Amino acid sequence: MNKLKKLVSNANPKKVANMKVVALCLLAATTFWLLNALNKDNYTTVVDYPIEIIYDKEEFMAVEKLPARVKIEINGNGWDLLRKYFKIKDNPFLIEINNPSTKNYLLTSEIRRSLAEKISPTSLVSIVSDTIKFKIDKVVTRKIDIRPDTTSNTLAKNFRYASQIAIDPPVVSIKGPTSILEQLEGILAVNLGEEKINKNFSKILPLTLPDAFRDFLTMEDESVHFKFEVVQFLEGNKRLKVVKTNFPENVTLVQQPNTIMMYYLIDERKVNELKEIEFEAILNYSNRNRQDSTVSVQVSPKPSFLENVKLEPEVFRLKYD
Repeated sequence: MNKLKKLVSNANPKKVANMKVVALCLLAATTFWLLNALNKDNYTTVVDYPIEIIYDKEEFMAVEKLPARVKIEINGNGWDLLRKYFKIKDNPFLIEINNPSTKNYLLTSEIRRSLAEKISPTSLVSIVSDTIKFKIDKVVTRKIDIRPDTTSNTLAKNFRYASQIAIDPPVVSIKGPTSILEQLEGILAVNLGEEKINKNFSKILPLTLPDAFRDFLTMEDESVHFKFEVVQFLEGNKRLKVVKTNFPENVTLVQQPNTIMMYYLIDERKVNELKEIEFEAILNYSNRNRQDSTVSVQVSPKPSFLENVKLEPEVFRLKYD
């Protein structure tokens, strides 16, 4: 650049003037050629022409982005084609669909005549695609069941539900396009906002839609009341009395049971009731496993308020004399 400036500054003034004249002549010739070319007819090109799909937005909703342009091949004057190519003063071609939920496409042959009139005086040679695809669903209102989201660690260790989960309201009306509503599968799960709950629960929580659905769905209710009780199960153990039944005289145990321990979880409300129960570890020969000559320990009785019952040992091997 510095060398060019130096060359120009050192050039003869007459030569500089001649160079300017040449440059102006080239510019004028190029401009004349371009204007002359644009004034000619019978040019053909492919352009993206703007379109707008019109439908009743009270009754229907687009669930995917609608096409905004269609490729068309046109023929005409250079100036007209230039305007079309650079989208100068092109109002979108309006396509009205009365019941768009019945099909998801429109044949371009159906709009060819009206589109040709729209782009006049440019001539429509062809529409590149034979269909215009869209996805517009009917808008409906449905009742959706509200459920607590209990997939995470909702309750603390060794805690159980002591009552049914009361939900008020139990259902919510949600309005939106049918295909989006179907994805909910009739259920709206609500996060309780807590984990490892260890006391009775009663909260009013906001109703929110999954992020992917918020642009499509609306709800009548804004909150829901969840209420339930919990109970703790306590860890415990007992030494059991061993009772052998139906054993023949020639059958004994390989290892005599000195002790059989029972480990369990018990509903905290049933601790006093447990104290009154006499448990037995029953070894019933009639229930033996004939394939491996073993007999399993069975506990009697089996109260429903015990959980996770485990025995040590659980199985004894039989010996035949």
